[in-house]
Amino acid sequence: MTVQIEPITGRYAHIDIDGTSHRIYWEEAGEGIPLVCLHTAGSDGRQYRALLNDPDITKEFRVMVFDMPWHGKSSPPAGQVDQPYQLSSDAYIAQIIAFCDAMALDRPVAMGCSIGGRIVLHLAHRHPERFRALIGLQSSAHVAPYYDTSWLDRADVHGGRICGAIAYGLMAPQSPEADKDETRWHYMQGGPGVFKGDMWFYKVDGDMRDMLDQIDTSKVPIHLLTGEYDYSCTPADSADLAQRLGVDLTIMPEMGHFPMSENPLKFMEHLRPVLARIRDAG
Repeated sequence: MTVQIEPITGRYAHIDIDGTSHRIYWEEAGEGIPLVCLHTAGSDGRQYRALLNDPDITKEFRVMVFDMPWHGKSSPPAGQVDQPYQLSSDAYIAQIIAFCDAMALDRPVAMGCSIGGRIVLHLAHRHPERFRALIGLQSSAHVAPYYDTSWLDRADVHGGRICGAIAYGLMAPQSPEADKDETRWHYMQGGPGVFKGDMWFYKVDGDMRDMLDQIDTSKVPIHLLTGEYDYSCTPADSADLAQRLGVDLTIMPEMGHFPMSENPLKFMEHLRPVLARIRDAG
């Protein structure tokens, strides 16, 4: 019997984040320039499975994907499982910086999607010197509320099914069904109230509209890639962001809100040129 073993290593680290100890799970593959990947709201690092398995990328980049606290295999801090979860900009930045420091990463590249595409803007604003480059997937300065988030954490509603349905509606019809199924399955496994708590950052606390003019892209390059099929972060939203920052934007045809997981092979075609430019910039 032939067994295919993927070249991915998964480990735990005990990391202090703002004075609280967290047991953080991360996966990595490859060597070279550190590339820290940030998953979407309510999901986890499995979204980057294809990137971790891409030999052309991992021969030059050390791809690292950590599960945010409360997500995936990273549990809530001890004694907090029954406390309300609400993600703030400060807390989000703190966990990213803490992970990079714990791994002793020297000016890594950070790439995030959705809430991750928003937080890279905060990183550019507050810590541009810490990063070699930033990549925003489905990135916008703000998203207006378009559904009632109270439905995401109710005793009479199956939160996992609701989250999976929302995720499914954000994916392009052309994306492979198997990849769409796995993407929404990640959402269906999230902890109670976690997706809702992440939405506090995405829709309220993480609003960057009044801070974009303070971002200096000469200090850290910013690359934007957005799937064309997305009503959460529309191509127009990303185009407005790109215009205000003065950076290039790649619109990816036949892809939706989760390009790295819903259609990874097609996504990689757009990502490789960006990574090549970052590598060649030194």
